[in-house]
Amino acid sequence: MKGTIFVELIKMAENAFGENAVDRVLDKADLENDGAYTTVGNYPCSELVKIVVAFSEHSGIDPVTLQKMFGHWMLAHFVAHYPQFFSDKADAFSLLESIEGEIHVEVRKLYPEAELPTFSTERTAPNQMMMVYESPRPLAAFCHGMIEAALAHFDEDGGITSQENPAEPTITNFEITLQS
Repeated sequence: MKGTIFVELIKMAENAFGENAVDRVLDKADLENDGAYTTVGNYPCSELVKIVVAFSEHSGIDPVTLQKMFGHWMLAHFVAHYPQFFSDKADAFSLLESIEGEIHVEVRKLYPEAELPTFSTERTAPNQMMMVYESPRPLAAFCHGMIEAALAHFDEDGGITSQENPAEPTITNFEITLQS
């Protein structure tokens, strides 16, 4: 995984718990590189999971909730640092539909070695979308949080349900329904 994800997770934790607490948690987490990450580095997802679990143990917030919080944090980061991906979108569905064909295309140009998840979307009704997230990394809750944040970014109210595919543990189906 790209180091920017790790750097932003640590920033979120510092914002929530303070720098001293973050240092203590990272020291206890038994990380391969002692919690030192650069935005351009590549690191195993297992390290990210260790960090989330360590902050869960520190805070008492379950790992799923922490991943969702991080999804919100990362969407705000993307809005601030990559506004071009948001400026021409009218709504969250338009943004979600652009991930694979626009956003990930640009990411691959910058980082050809990046191992990105795949997304497919289908509008099943004017106010409903099915989105399939496929990744070997256990980050479906992070994705869920980013979807929630996308709805909030566009001032849309909606419900999101997710269902992991028991036959394919690398696939999570999201159903997003906008409120009228």
